[in-house]
Amino acid sequence: MDLNNYINKELPCDCGKNHFFSIKVIDINPDATKRLPEHLKEMGYERPFLVEDKNTYEAAGKALEEVLVDAGFPVEKHILDYDEMVPDEAVIGEVVCAFNKKCDIIVAVGSGTINDLCKFVSYQMSCDYMIFATAPSMDGFVSNGAAMIVNHVKVSFDCRVPVAVVGDTEVLRNAPMNMINAGLADTLGKYTCLLDWKLSALINDEYYCDQVTGMVEEALRTVMSQKDLIAKRDANTIKSVTEALVLTGIAMALVGYSRPASGCEHHLSHLWEMRFLMEGKKAILHGTKVGVGMITALHMYQDLAKEEVDFETAKQIHFDQEAYEAKMKEVYKDAAPGVIALEKKCGKNADEARFKRVAVMEEKWDEIKKLINENLPAAEEMEELLGSLGGTIRPAQIDISEGLLYEGICYAKEVRDRYTLLGILGDLGLSEKYARKMVEYYKNN
Repeated sequence: MDLNNYINKELPCDCGKNHFFSIKVIDINPDATKRLPEHLKEMGYERPFLVEDKNTYEAAGKALEEVLVDAGFPVEKHILDYDEMVPDEAVIGEVVCAFNKKCDIIVAVGSGTINDLCKFVSYQMSCDYMIFATAPSMDGFVSNGAAMIVNHVKVSFDCRVPVAVVGDTEVLRNAPMNMINAGLADTLGKYTCLLDWKLSALINDEYYCDQVTGMVEEALRTVMSQKDLIAKRDANTIKSVTEALVLTGIAMALVGYSRPASGCEHHLSHLWEMRFLMEGKKAILHGTKVGVGMITALHMYQDLAKEEVDFETAKQIHFDQEAYEAKMKEVYKDAAPGVIALEKKCGKNADEARFKRVAVMEEKWDEIKKLINENLPAAEEMEELLGSLGGTIRPAQIDISEGLLYEGICYAKEVRDRYTLLGILGDLGLSEKYARKMVEYYKNN
């Protein structure tokens, strides 16, 4: 993967779009810490504002400050002092209050939460930002979306991509293993999300791009070819994992939304995360939850490829708005109004739209089963890989109850207006059947 192939280049494409990605620097290599002053000078920035937490300050922030001062940069910094940081209104306000308007670039020293936080603040303050990655833990480094918590509900805001992403492989390879596992799981989640996209293009006539899909599939192949070296924290392998995560973000930017990176496995993760927040439970790394969602989706896809679907029965299902709203209030609680408003806006569950999708599936069921069989690894293979690294492969390992697993399979499709495996199961009247299957599977394995 040569990420520089995508920097500030227009990429004509058969999908009908001319893709363009506006980033100035990507440097994920040894000794990248020492090159940060050089990158800032090349981009024309003079006064960086470093945002970090206690851990990322020790991992990288202290060394970054030293090389910047030695290079003649006046450095401002803010260290977030939280054991478990939630990117909510209070933390946003803290960073905004600490920001010195004389600074011309925000440098996010960290990964997931700090990246999202700085992305959002930089957009609101009309100040450029860049990410100095300290762990290969998630795929949002260069996406234009920031996931924040507002009124205890997870909300994604459209912001801007960073002007640069820099990662020192020595720092990245020494990240906590649970963060490396989370990044690997987030990468492996692209298996199910890409198939979701292909099937939605077939069933729902959604826009689809072969070139962007191919980019992400290349990243998957590269990581899988080096999977045996992850446990050894091999620098080149950790570089590949990080580049795969960055490439996924580039793919999102090229098509203008998160479809190349987020499917049913992410929707499960989103619902679980919202419920954890509402119930005051400890936050779980995004990629860790995605990994569990991915394994769950792989099992369900494998079963779906063998399913003898009763299309006539599926055609008799009708949408009941009143019952739907009552169930959303039960499942989504404080977030229910937003979910209900989304349904009223897009009508994804409306009878006419669903009947149309069911008719397409009936006509193309053999093609759908072929796509499933040709595009996915075995669920057991992914369980073995993540499990061998000490990663999470079961819902119970991260306190996802049987009830929450069941609700996720039946209702996480309401999180977004995006067609995935969960929508297919819902359309065919199979959601509850598959939810029971997965509860039983995890109970016995």
